[in-house]
Amino acid sequence: MDSATDPNTIKEDPVSVTVSAPPSKGIQQGVGESPSSSTSPAAPSRYESQKRRDWNTFLQYLKNHKPPLTLARCSGAHVIEFLKYLDQFGKTKVHMTACPYFGHPNPPGPCSCPLKQAWGSLDALIGRLRAANEESGGRPESNPFAARAVRIYLREVREGQARARGIPYEKKKRKRTSVTTSALGINVSAVAATQAVDYGGVSGGTAGNLGTATTTTSL
Repeated sequence: MDSATDPNTIKEDPVSVTVSAPPSKGIQQGVGESPSSSTSPAAPSRYESQKRRDWNTFLQYLKNHKPPLTLARCSGAHVIEFLKYLDQFGKTKVHMTACPYFGHPNPPGPCSCPLKQAWGSLDALIGRLRAANEESGGRPESNPFAARAVRIYLREVREGQARARGIPYEKKKRKRTSVTTSALGINVSAVAATQAVDYGGVSGGTAGNLGTATTTTSL
């Protein structure tokens, strides 16, 4: 995926809104009230803002669908249609099999292959929409963005773009960590079965061997 040219999100035109604040003259601060108590709530994070924009874009897509769709009737197939619809706004060159640059990560020249949304952008988008659907009251077991068909489609897009662009998407391998624990082992050899063992030391002809065993466990 070309991170410099491929946005991970759906961009919308900014809307400028001007709000006139009421005059502050004549408003007195209450007794014992600190100025910080009247501050506005913290602005939403970049992720939350983008998630809201993505959700509104998807709802608008359902509204403009032919025929119009409601969120309750939305399925995984409709989500896949939405992802394909977004390809027209993509900026990632995906070479066709007949293209001479198929499988070349750095093609030496231009070609007429289409621009599409990169797999990483679609995968991140589905994650935000899945969360937004549940926050809007949707049930996790009927979440269309978590449908098996959507997961299969994303996997096919990832594998297809990897072959076309010559850039494999490899999963990050988890590092194997070894945890070393010390176990206290006591090996007691008795000379006579009738003699008692004193764990505070050696008594009655009994030899006590106190050692520390080291055990390594791989997680």
